[in-house]
Order: sequence, then C-alpha cells, then structure tokens
Amino acid sequence: MSDEQLPILKSEWITLQNQFDSYEKFSLFIKLFSILICCILVFSLNAGLWSLLVVAILWLQDAIWKTFQNRIGQRLEVVEQAIQDNPNHVPEHLLHTGMQFNLAWNQSRPQAIGLISEYIKQSLKPTVAYPHVLLIALVIGELYVS
Repeated sequence: MSDEQLPILKSEWITLQNQFDSYEKFSLFIKLFSILICCILVFSLNAGLWSLLVVAILWLQDAIWKTFQNRIGQRLEVVEQAIQDNPNHVPEHLLHTGMQFNLAWNQSRPQAIGLISEYIKQSLKPTVAYPHVLLIALVIGELYVS
C-alpha cells in the first residue's frame, strides 16, 4: 500500500464506521417500532392476527437492514486489514485503493435466491430475532387467551 492510500483508507474507515453505527441505531428503532405497533394492534385494536403479519414484515425489514450493515462490516474489515498493511489477508482486487465499497459490494452481491438466503440468515441471528420472536409468541398467546 502506498503512503498516499493510507489517508484515503482512514477516511473510508471513518465514513463506514459511522454508517455501521447508524445502521445499528435504526435497527433498534425498527425493533422499538415493532413493539409499539404490536402492542397497539393486540391490546388496543384486538387485531391479533394482523399484528403477526406486521411483526413478520418488520422482522424481515430488520434482517434486510442488518444485511446492509453486515456488508459495511465486511468492507470495514478489508479496510482495517489494508490499514494494518497486511496484504496476505486482503483480497488483491480490494487492496489496490480505498473507497471501493460499492464496487466490492456489486462484485460480491448474490443473485435473488442468495440475497433472500442472506436475509433469512440475518433474521435468525439472536440480536435480530429479538424482540420479534417474543412479539410473535405474545400475539399467539393473546389469540389463545381470547
């Protein structure tokens, strides 16, 4: 890595890290919104079955959001490796220069089935599944009590 690339990679790291943190905040917002909407639908409007659909949609949206965040995280790791100047662990096509997030993302982007598979994998991670699984259990429990 040349000396002029280091400031570019540092700038890219700062930008990506800020975005990564921002995605985390919005994921929390999706979860809080899901809790609020589910509670309104179940306890105020007695729309238990509809709330299952809404929670499922918000859960998938959270998974999609976390998939985007995961891609930023992957690029952050590449940039961090390049900053450490350890090219043995950095794919050659990503090491040449900084500011290659979109190019790298497009080159590694899977087709529709692979993309759906990524979303499902993200949705099953405990930090994504919570609180959506609990909300679904709450709604199902409320449906049986009613």
